[in-house]
Amino acid sequence: MSLLESGFLMLETPETPMHVGGVSLFKFPDRVNRRTFMARLADSYRSTTELRKPFAHLAGHSVLGRFGPLRWEEADDIDLDYHVSQAALPSPGNYRELFALVGQLHSTVLDRSRPLWEVHLIEGLKNREFAVYTKVHHATVDGVAGMQLTEGGCSPDPEAVIDISPFSIEAHERYKAAHKHRKKHKFDPSESELNAIAEFFKTQFETSSHVLGLLKSYATTWLGFGDGLAVPWRHVPHTMLNTKVSSARRFVAQSWSIDRIRAVSKAAGVTLNDIVLAMCSGALRRYLEEQDELPEHSLRALVPVSVRKKDDFDSPVAISYIVADLGTRHEDPEERLETIVASTQSGKEMLSQLSPREAGLYATLVQTPLFISSLMGVADWFPPVSTVISNVPGPREQLYLNGASLLGTYPVSAVFHGFALNITLVSYHDSLDFGIVACRSTVPGVQRLIDYLEQSLVELEEAV
Repeated sequence: MSLLESGFLMLETPETPMHVGGVSLFKFPDRVNRRTFMARLADSYRSTTELRKPFAHLAGHSVLGRFGPLRWEEADDIDLDYHVSQAALPSPGNYRELFALVGQLHSTVLDRSRPLWEVHLIEGLKNREFAVYTKVHHATVDGVAGMQLTEGGCSPDPEAVIDISPFSIEAHERYKAAHKHRKKHKFDPSESELNAIAEFFKTQFETSSHVLGLLKSYATTWLGFGDGLAVPWRHVPHTMLNTKVSSARRFVAQSWSIDRIRAVSKAAGVTLNDIVLAMCSGALRRYLEEQDELPEHSLRALVPVSVRKKDDFDSPVAISYIVADLGTRHEDPEERLETIVASTQSGKEMLSQLSPREAGLYATLVQTPLFISSLMGVADWFPPVSTVISNVPGPREQLYLNGASLLGTYPVSAVFHGFALNITLVSYHDSLDFGIVACRSTVPGVQRLIDYLEQSLVELEEAV
């Protein structure tokens, strides 16, 4: 495993599960027996088709034991009845009840004696709808890889029959073939454990001048001379979002039209993601004002950025990060947007100088403060950032699962000590699907953020 993948496993505790997930919402095809449809769907997930790495593997130690790097070890036996379960809401169930169930399912850690994934098929929703909640460890996928799983388990053809698990090698190869890419990427950097260790140290310490240049930029920013660049810890305020968390989770979700948000970004002359960050900024400002917790300094968000090559369908994690200044100290939405754009442009300019491998190393450098502060138990005292906001690109075409139309796909991410709230969104078809997960014990009334996101978008529409 890479250091980044291992970090997600090292950071995990019963209170801070480090898995991510997604809720895919479907509408049954016309004139089908729902019970038969769900039974066949469960059978396809439990099919004996060979699963691809790392979904048929366990997280294990190398020959050096606890002092060596982690690696993936093939599982001897996989109980698919354990990994795939069925549930039903009291009919007719609503979205609030669905999201409450997902919050409960998302609160428990994955069993490390088994491969690190689960699928829950949920029926009983009104309007002939059902949901698939998928739960996988962050060491096995990032946001883009997670969307590849979702897309690989569906088809743009409503007549297509899918009878294999999206975790299977066969489904993965079908997905790559459909996207006309057949290049394979190896997980293991060497042919023996000792060579792997040597390669690990070599790649971590032989940094390029690009990375050294970034560190110089960081040092300049720390001294107060940065050009819009935001960095961990500098002027990061302490709020109720930066507390120790319990294992209980609350999940809420909502969709917005991509065209509506794109119209604002076009009128403002900024990127769509800048408008998304501005929506989140306005919503968080309102929420903290309501809680009498609005700080003097602006919130800072860790924003994951994909560094995955277009032909890379096999790497579990290929992300880097920038830190965005959300400008929450400004009441004026235009000033908040200007602050956001300045910080994101500076961050993206830095990343543009790097190769994907260098960007991965940079991600490790940026993420290390989060890991260290959480492991030392001081993230709730000295938060390196305020929250995490992630925008994951998804399929732009309408998808189907054995004729059932995919209505929306809502990400369910991770929170941990010092970071009690996470906002992740996925672009799918003609909408942006937001998923917000928070510690149930320390972030009350998180469902209000849905209303505040809408109010913030209206405010931006009026501004432009």
